[in-house]
Amino acid sequence: MVQRCHWVPVDNTLYCAYHDKEWGKPIYDDQKLFELLCLESYQSGLSWLTVLKKRPAFNKVFHNYDVNRVALFSSKEMADALQNPLIIRHRLKLEATVNNAKAVQRIQEDYGSFSDFLWGFVDYHPIDNLVNKDHPAPAQTNLSIALAKALKKHGFKFLGPTTVYSFMQASGMVNDHEENCAYK
Repeated sequence: MVQRCHWVPVDNTLYCAYHDKEWGKPIYDDQKLFELLCLESYQSGLSWLTVLKKRPAFNKVFHNYDVNRVALFSSKEMADALQNPLIIRHRLKLEATVNNAKAVQRIQEDYGSFSDFLWGFVDYHPIDNLVNKDHPAPAQTNLSIALAKALKKHGFKFLGPTTVYSFMQASGMVNDHEENCAYK
């Protein structure tokens, strides 16, 4: 049996696939980073498995997280999204997605890319942490607090330091795979 991080339910193929193929792998593509940031914001108050199950529908509703298309999301599209049972229909989260697309556009104008802006916080190299039962991964760090503040300064909504740290882990900015995980 393949050793994974302890939090991965081994009987759930969707979760295992996410952990094995995506979580903690460095992402540098603006569109993928935007998608992941949005997905992390949707998780607030919910389980990650709920978000994973609804991910295909979210991708359809939000045009595969094409930043420019999401920034132009119409009021009709929002009304339709709020009626779509296949996604998480939380008005503030959905409105934050559109708002945050516009904030990504501003960052792209100012920094060249969303990726450059984000990865600059970790000196463009993943932070490799020792994570095990004696050293559990934190819920947030000084770095995630600083990045959350910077994102808010640029107009982002629905992103606190804990959500931002989860995003940093998921996007590979921080490697918090447990030391005995085969995917470290």
